[in-house]
Amino acid sequence: MSATDSISDEFVLDFARPERIGLEEAIYAAGKSPAQIDAVLAAAGARGASLLLTRLDADKHAALAEEHRTRIDYCAVSRTAIFGRKRALSGPARIGIVAAGTSDIPVAREAERTLAYQGEATTLFADVGVAGLWRLTRRLDEIRAHPILIVAAGMDAALPSVVGGLVASALIAVPTSVGYGVAEGGRTALDAILASCAPGITVVNIDNGYGAACAALRLLQAARALADASSTEAAEA
Repeated sequence: MSATDSISDEFVLDFARPERIGLEEAIYAAGKSPAQIDAVLAAAGARGASLLLTRLDADKHAALAEEHRTRIDYCAVSRTAIFGRKRALSGPARIGIVAAGTSDIPVAREAERTLAYQGEATTLFADVGVAGLWRLTRRLDEIRAHPILIVAAGMDAALPSVVGGLVASALIAVPTSVGYGVAEGGRTALDAILASCAPGITVVNIDNGYGAACAALRLLQAARALADASSTEAAEA
């Protein structure tokens, strides 16, 4: 048995996931060796499939086979890679991504890239945290124009609560591990959002920009299903 054959026994790709839940499988690269990732990409390539890879660091990306690296759109900031075809973005953007500080950008970019992989255009609002509220308030009208918002914030994670008290959009909060001391790697941010006084905020795991993007995609799918049902009812009336 060759090494490649042995590695192929270590994963099973879920190509039927879109039919079940409307979301494609993403490949979580952390914990996988370059050889394992190469095997996954080879299997996808053999089917003509595209893939989104998350948490792919620069060293691991550089260690991939050249035939795969040439087919990858890689972003070192978000540590994401798109293998295979790139979808055209649909517009206008219905999802806004709000980042409290520049240090939160990697998480915001992970959400942005996940949505771009699915063909969804987004608008990024960077460095609008509560330490300088004027930066947020001057962009509120732009932010309100998006029916879905992803808000990434670390330290005390006050931004999701502030935005949640000012904007009617569906709000998905992402606590980030930005901070030190009692910030505890994002746990304080997570607890602060869970305890928020602003009603109706959804929260995902620490640094989980990918999960926030998937939550936004589910909201869009639900909205489309409702619109389709309304159109059907109107046509039958």
